[in-house]
Amino acid sequence: MARSKVAVIRTKPETILDDLDRLHDLAGVEQSLPKGVPTILKDNISWHFPFPAANTTPWQLEGEIRSLRARGYAELVCVQNQTLVTDGYRPIFERYDVPVRYNFKPEDMTWSVYRPQAKMNVLDELFPEGIQLPDAFHGANVVHLPTVRCDIYTTTTGAMKNAFGGLLDPKQHYTHAWIHETLVDLLAIQKEIHAGMFAVMDGTTAGDGPGPRTMRPVTKNVMLASEDQVAIDSVATSMMGFDPMALRYIRLADEQGLGHGKREDIEIVGDVELANQKWGFSVGDNGAPMVKKLEKLLFRTPLANLFAAGSEAYHDLYRWPMHDRRVFEQWKEQSEWGRLFDRYQAMGTLGVLERS
Repeated sequence: MARSKVAVIRTKPETILDDLDRLHDLAGVEQSLPKGVPTILKDNISWHFPFPAANTTPWQLEGEIRSLRARGYAELVCVQNQTLVTDGYRPIFERYDVPVRYNFKPEDMTWSVYRPQAKMNVLDELFPEGIQLPDAFHGANVVHLPTVRCDIYTTTTGAMKNAFGGLLDPKQHYTHAWIHETLVDLLAIQKEIHAGMFAVMDGTTAGDGPGPRTMRPVTKNVMLASEDQVAIDSVATSMMGFDPMALRYIRLADEQGLGHGKREDIEIVGDVELANQKWGFSVGDNGAPMVKKLEKLLFRTPLANLFAAGSEAYHDLYRWPMHDRRVFEQWKEQSEWGRLFDRYQAMGTLGVLERS
């Protein structure tokens, strides 16, 4: 398999939309995504509160739409996970006439059993009744829009995990105890069903600590892009300060030929010096190993649903009002990216950079 290309660039609020278009050129988006088929924009909404680094940024979304449209990708559609949906980006979709479809709404998306050609690691055993996939994903391009951040289950999260909320049905929490193998299986499935794949990762504000929600936002002014979901996750993981091949989901994907996780197999284009940085991020002691053990014991029992409900209650009723809302407000006041986010909010998120 030929070396994979990952584009890495520095950016700033004043030039972010043009920089994203340049990023597409560097990463070869038109060689990765065929035209004439629908292109799914899979944003990443980890929390319906606007915590920095937890969600796709408005400039990431607007820049992606603007650049793809200029390159002749006419049929764009955003697919969101209804369980964590946010209306914050709706004006962007309205301005660029991009429809939004919710993958768990029957009127928006139908699902059918899919029999993968690739040998599965766990999904065929976890879902013996059949792996359900959205029908609209077959034959379409997909563009993943993750952020650079740590994760309590996988140490880091990015393009590979972004498929988790789009391809698995509402019982997806069943797979958390086998998350690494699940992500590799999902990547194998995506390679079978999609016409083309691409990822644009936002590290303008990166997330250090126990993500995907309660993190320490750190300004890094970086954007990454690649058609290789394993390679872009590997480069971002290395920049955060972790060994990519020590993370099971990256190592398994590399070993199974689904992408490149080793740096010697990856060509960095753009800012090579930036890609070689080590930020020293840490997930911290978050109790995830104990949670995984309990989830395995309670797998497919009614008690398994308590983990998801408990997480929502903890984050929404305690963390946000007692701590993370203040972090968000400080970010808006003190960070140039936070101030840009505030401008998007104030102006209805409609092309704020072009109109300023």
